[in-house]
Amino acid sequence: MGRSPAFPGPVPLLIACALGIERFALRGGDRKGAPGPVTVLRTGMGPGAAEAAVGRVLGPGRPAGDAAVIASGFCAGLVPGMRPGDLVVADETRDPRSSTACTGVELLAGALARAVPGRTVHTGPLAGSDHVVRGHERAGLRATGAVAVDMESAATLRSALRAGPRPVAAVRVVVDAPEHELVRMGTVRGGISAFRVLRAVLPAFFEWHRSLLLPRR
Repeated sequence: MGRSPAFPGPVPLLIACALGIERFALRGGDRKGAPGPVTVLRTGMGPGAAEAAVGRVLGPGRPAGDAAVIASGFCAGLVPGMRPGDLVVADETRDPRSSTACTGVELLAGALARAVPGRTVHTGPLAGSDHVVRGHERAGLRATGAVAVDMESAATLRSALRAGPRPVAAVRVVVDAPEHELVRMGTVRGGISAFRVLRAVLPAFFEWHRSLLLPRR
């Protein structure tokens, strides 16, 4: 595994998600090519649960130590024309408490385009909410420039950086979009499509992780 002056030594990867179905998808992905230890952490739903769960495993002496962190799972798209199965790579996560700049955004977007060919990859701000966002709230978030919204990513990355400097990113799969509102995850074609895409993202995560940890010349 590579080394970096900012993040010396073998650095593990922590992938944080909220739901059991998200963890099932991510754990079922192709783990070949992982450059080091990989943990898929189910945090539970909501920003409070995400912040607490990440804080328990990161930091000196904690199980995941100085791991690089990716917040992942499903999200609601805010941009007209988005479809279930589209990918969102955050350039920053933001909620009423803070905003967090993400690491290696273009690198990660390119890796995802290769890992899941035929799927649209959107980049931009990822908004955080403490509840499921519907109707006029979506329009309001879109007006701020956000391309998607979820409940855990902003809290996950904030908690990760509070525990120490590290690469952080947020990658979400659109399961619910302005013209494709989700009704029930297991019975809607869009939900199944999003699940399959989430199972396919691990090689891109590993490419991002490996590239960021290579020595800088």
